[in-house]
Amino acid sequence: MKPDGYALVTGASRGLGMAYARELAERRYNLVLVARHAEPLQTFAEELRRSHPVSVIAIEADLSSPGAGRSLAEQLLRNGIAVELLVNNAGFGLRGEFRRLSLSRQLEMLCLNNQAVVELTYGLLPALLERKQKGIINISSTAGFQPIPFASAYAATKAFLTTFSLALEQELHAAGVTVVTVCPGRISKKETPDSPQPAQKKWGAIYQSPEDVVRDTFRVLAKGGGLVVPGALNKFSIFAQRLIPRKVVPRLVAKMSKA
Repeated sequence: MKPDGYALVTGASRGLGMAYARELAERRYNLVLVARHAEPLQTFAEELRRSHPVSVIAIEADLSSPGAGRSLAEQLLRNGIAVELLVNNAGFGLRGEFRRLSLSRQLEMLCLNNQAVVELTYGLLPALLERKQKGIINISSTAGFQPIPFASAYAATKAFLTTFSLALEQELHAAGVTVVTVCPGRISKKETPDSPQPAQKKWGAIYQSPEDVVRDTFRVLAKGGGLVVPGALNKFSIFAQRLIPRKVVPRLVAKMSKA
């Protein structure tokens, strides 16, 4: 049966966000696509309108600004757009020494990776609870399972998102909301003749395609929600960390980060 509500995908104009939007369009979901750059967003939205019998609304919004998630939720409610599946995908990471990275840029990362997710979820949840089908997909990262020197704030944002999402899954279970927490590792990118990716070829086994991550997500969504860690090596690395003293993990990760 074709859903009559909308699926909202943030960070929808590139990478994993596009893969989620394409899969949702295949499943006949109407879409609200959100991204910060208007031109690629509108181009992608038009592509989906041409190729699928769904309604596609494109909204240009910079969710790294404080309060942007709340404003977006209010805009959707004002316009009577019924969201039944929320895909919190937008996010970015910074690499480098904490003291040398721009403070303002790090705060933008916290706003996008955490504050916008909380604001959107909180703002849309009352209306979402009224839907027959209802779900939330939060895109976190394997980075959230350990402290990562030289990506300290980024790893912390993903640790917050993972624990928030897993706790929310239990809170909302009785209300019929399916919550999926997705923790991918490295995501492969499409190669072009002008942009080879030798590192990706060398370490190909640790990369997942966006399509593989999306497939695993919807498999768990259909089973009632839970944690998704795509890729056998990612699952093994998370399990192995439990066998290592916690104080040792940051030192090992720091050495690997410098290598």
